[in-house]
Amino acid sequence: MNSSSDMGQKTLARKFLAEFLGTAFLLATVVGSGIMAERLSGGNVAVALLGNTLPTGAMLAVLIVVLGPVSGAHMNPAVSLAFALRGELSRRAFALYLPAQFAGALLGVVAAHAMFDLPLLQVSAHLRAGPAQSLSEAIATFGLLLTIFGCVARAPATTPFAVGLYIVAAYWFTASTSFANPAVTLARAFTETFSGIAPQNVGAFVAAQIAGALAALAVAPLLWPREQTSEKLSY
Repeated sequence: MNSSSDMGQKTLARKFLAEFLGTAFLLATVVGSGIMAERLSGGNVAVALLGNTLPTGAMLAVLIVVLGPVSGAHMNPAVSLAFALRGELSRRAFALYLPAQFAGALLGVVAAHAMFDLPLLQVSAHLRAGPAQSLSEAIATFGLLLTIFGCVARAPATTPFAVGLYIVAAYWFTASTSFANPAVTLARAFTETFSGIAPQNVGAFVAAQIAGALAALAVAPLLWPREQTSEKLSY
């Protein structure tokens, strides 16, 4: 009995570490590539955005391949919430994933600042307000969750690449550049760089992201009935 309990604790610890490190590397990539892109783009915002987009999509694919077998590589509270509501993530694991994701996200921002010799913690003044921004975040998150659910249902092995490519595309087709992640959104309030978001805009972004995730949760069974989905593999 004790042996089983110890194994369970070790498994949860590994999941926590995977979510923590994965989200840290994701944010280090988002913020760090944004800083590098802005410095090298010569003031061309489109080039800077492209320089921010491609590393983020690439890193997502890598992290999901590497950490997916450990924790599912959610790295996103909206994703964890959706899987918890689907009954595919336990309440105990969900309670561990959230602090791991938020703490990892903040560490990633600090690490990016340190690598570029910037103040470790900043407060962003980059305003991202208005109905169009909120709608963008709802649509971006809705599409992200549908991408994940569809891959899990039909082609689990393609999930890392589908998610990475979706985020690359969503950077460009949404007005908000597709944060689609509450942990990412909150952490980016602490960087006054290319990737930042003003703290007063965080709440609207997160609310829109949760709404998008819940909408995807409602639509997914209509597209992929649960009895036809894979129960062994989850994102």
